[in-house]
Amino acid sequence: MNNRDGRLIENLIYFGRALRAAGLPVGPGKLIDAVEALRTVGLSCRDDFYWALHSVLVSRRDQRPIFDQAFHLFWRNPQLLERMMGLMLPSLSAPDEKERNEIARRLAEALAAEQNHEPPQVEETEIDTVLAWSNREVLRKMDFENMSAAEEAEAKRAIAALRFVIRPIAVRRYRADSGGSRIDPRGSLRASLRQGGGTIPLRFRERRKRQPPLVVLCDVSGSMARYSRLFLHFIHRAANEHERFHAFLFGTRLTNITRALRSRDVDEAIAEVSSQVVDWSGGTRIGACLADFNRLWSRRVLAQGAIVLLITDGLDREAGAGLAAQMARLKRSCRRLIWLNPLLRYDLYEPKAIGARVILPYVDEFRPVHNLESLDALAEALSRPVAAHLPKPLVPPRQPAA
Repeated sequence: MNNRDGRLIENLIYFGRALRAAGLPVGPGKLIDAVEALRTVGLSCRDDFYWALHSVLVSRRDQRPIFDQAFHLFWRNPQLLERMMGLMLPSLSAPDEKERNEIARRLAEALAAEQNHEPPQVEETEIDTVLAWSNREVLRKMDFENMSAAEEAEAKRAIAALRFVIRPIAVRRYRADSGGSRIDPRGSLRASLRQGGGTIPLRFRERRKRQPPLVVLCDVSGSMARYSRLFLHFIHRAANEHERFHAFLFGTRLTNITRALRSRDVDEAIAEVSSQVVDWSGGTRIGACLADFNRLWSRRVLAQGAIVLLITDGLDREAGAGLAAQMARLKRSCRRLIWLNPLLRYDLYEPKAIGARVILPYVDEFRPVHNLESLDALAEALSRPVAAHLPKPLVPPRQPAA
């Protein structure tokens, strides 16, 4: 391997490190595959160079914009390339103001952060870079869509510390309880026989209480792509906190990810989920996906007063076809149906989309889910009695018939 190849490999390592800081899962294995891909296609054609790296380093559709912006910034800008790498040396610097406007905020911070990884033999250059910072209170109120890479990592740590204490409910079976409100005939007769049958000491019983199942139906379509990453961390935390938990993702089809979330490591669990879901950032067929859930899974997972969290913005590609009947069946099958909509963060939000107007009459609660504060409010609501919850917003009045 000649000196130029070695420097190219060094720059591939720094390019992969920048992508990883921007949120892409780029590890040593992918970088080794990238080197082999470049050796196969060669460096004579820029398009071949681009697509060789794209085929190895990009695994999901929502990762394409970040990779494309990073590639143009790192490899195609001669001035920035000279400043960042010294033609072929791996030293990165922050982009200027014009370039900063052309790339995503997370990618700009990832590239600026790479200056801390310069090799010791390279002369250090002091760069005035403004990085985003927020305290805990500001972070709790910040929209997931507006978070930088550092703030998103902090939000993930905050989600990992959430506690989901769901209020237990009474089931049909009873247990012996001296302070119970019902007389236990069998227990009383057994106690009488033990004492000779002369008297009948009363024994009491009370209904057993158990936490209800928690079922999550999460939309991963294109309109929800900016929130899906953190929602998966939220779902993984709920799966590890709650024993009777089931999770489903839907876009154009329904996918059961309950078993994929069994891993205690969130990165391994999300990697397993990504390998199973094939409709990331696509369209939304809410009615068809709920029909599959009601037909295949509702009797298995919706038992003993289950709580259903429906996470979607209500934007249905099929204009609500068959959605009303499926929502009505889902409502009858569970004890509580909570709709979590990120669009509710707007004060003037109105359910003008047909899908949203169809869903709203069948839900028990209508809550926003766009920041850490909304997730804390949801966890607190699940621990309170149903009667203590705030009522859902009134359904918009129907238009009078012509």
